[in-house]
Amino acid sequence: DLELTDYEALFARRTIHTGFRNDMADANRALYARLLGEAWRDLPSPIRDMHCLDKQKIVHGRASVERGKGFLSRLAAALIGFPKAANDIPVQVAFEAKNSIETWTRQFGKQSFHSDQFEGRGRWERLLVERFGPMTFAMALAWEDEKLKLVMRHWRFLGIPMPMWLCPHSDSYETADGGRFNFHVEISHPFTGLIVRYRGWLESKA
Repeated sequence: DLELTDYEALFARRTIHTGFRNDMADANRALYARLLGEAWRDLPSPIRDMHCLDKQKIVHGRASVERGKGFLSRLAAALIGFPKAANDIPVQVAFEAKNSIETWTRQFGKQSFHSDQFEGRGRWERLLVERFGPMTFAMALAWEDEKLKLVMRHWRFLGIPMPMWLCPHSDSYETADGGRFNFHVEISHPFTGLIVRYRGWLESKA
């Protein structure tokens, strides 16, 4: 018989997050709280507050946007509706929760785009699923190095499972620098280079 200690040398070479979840207790919790389980308690309050969503919420802040220059990167950004490049512009995010789905409508200056977020099922169980138009991504939430990271695991295009080597690369995380909610989203692809990078901060208006 093998004991957990027999695997310690193998586990030591990998980043593994552990914790406990109680499905019955989690049923009425916010989406991110359900997915993170015990790790939810480790998050700084600005991040927890941002993801504590009952029905509707609107937050505001500032952001900068960078866009790729190539034709394919511009085409990919247009397909999803990412905002154009801009420096230090107002940003607003409207959250709406309905039927276990959170709809995020992001407005950068005068441009807006939205996505739906929900809890994965089946093969995507315990993953955060986000749908942008024809593309759907399944991501693991990991609290590491004072960042809430969104780590890509699976994706689909028009509902068809796609190989990960074709998946856009994502460097996305949230922090609480300076006691305020901060976000960093960078999406690229080997075929296109940078597609979009947007970063900034958000807070609820008093």
